[in-house]
Amino acid sequence: MRPEFDFGAEVRVLRNVRNDGTFPGEPTGALLIRRGSTGFVRDIGTFLQDQIIYSVHFLEQGRVVGCREEELQPAEAPWTPSLFEGREKVAARIALGAGGRVLVPAGTVGEVARVLRGEPLADGSPGDVAYYVDFPGCNTLQVPESALEAATEQQPPPADRAPEDAA
Repeated sequence: MRPEFDFGAEVRVLRNVRNDGTFPGEPTGALLIRRGSTGFVRDIGTFLQDQIIYSVHFLEQGRVVGCREEELQPAEAPWTPSLFEGREKVAARIALGAGGRVLVPAGTVGEVARVLRGEPLADGSPGDVAYYVDFPGCNTLQVPESALEAATEQQPPPADRAPEDAA
């Protein structure tokens, strides 16, 4: 197991880092570092002998935070920002379907399971972003960012299908 990043390397965090209860002075669940922020590797260690953990100093935030290797990329690598992050609640802006069937009505709330960031385009503009989203009563769907919106506390339930006409 060899670390990908060296001491002093500038890295970018790929997802929001929240306090798991090990960061002093902040409540559990508090946002510590926002995705896309850059910092410098200060120390390298392991967790459970199979995960590399980097102590990363985020200068702008004035914090040193532990990050797993899969949460980091080189700072100079292309970065595609996303509107949502894993475990965030989202709602379908439109009905989602496959094979001519509606699987998820518009307005249905689901949870982001994974962010899929496309490579930035040749002109420097951000690449496409899609998500694996878990919707209730449905398998996980891959959904483009344009088909989702932030779920609100008072998200209306999806409209039911019209009852069939009685014969």
